Amino acid sequence: MDLAELWGIIGPGISGAVFGAGWWFWVDAVVCSSVSVSFLHYLPGIFASLAALMFNCVRKEDIDYSPYDEGEWRLKLWLFFAYVVSFVSLAASVGLLIQDSLVSTGPSAWVGAAGVLQCVFILVSGLMYWTSHPE
Repeated sequence: MDLAELWGIIGPGISGAVFGAGWWFWVDAVVCSSVSVSFLHYLPGIFASLAALMFNCVRKEDIDYSPYDEGEWRLKLWLFFAYVVSFVSLAASVGLLIQDSLVSTGPSAWVGAAGVLQCVFILVSGLMYWTSHPE
């Protein structure tokens, strides 16, 4: 058994564990927070999960990488939009981390850090799952 076959077998499980770890960081921060966490803080993780789902709606073998052929432009546009959603969610979580660090009346900095960790782990798990599918 070569490495690609092994990754195809265990890759989805590892990806699911990384996804669960991302949400676990967020739940831990919300539960341990001394103040109420607003719904605005939840949005980056929700959109990162949506972006991971968008990545996994496209099969790798459906994408044509030829520069001279028009190929499936809808799939490429869908993946571009998924990347935009993922990076916007990551940027929003970093912005909320900075806001939580500077303002003393809101949630602690751990809530902001957990939001960044959540987005990173969710997006890494989405890409891990997408690469673990055999062609």
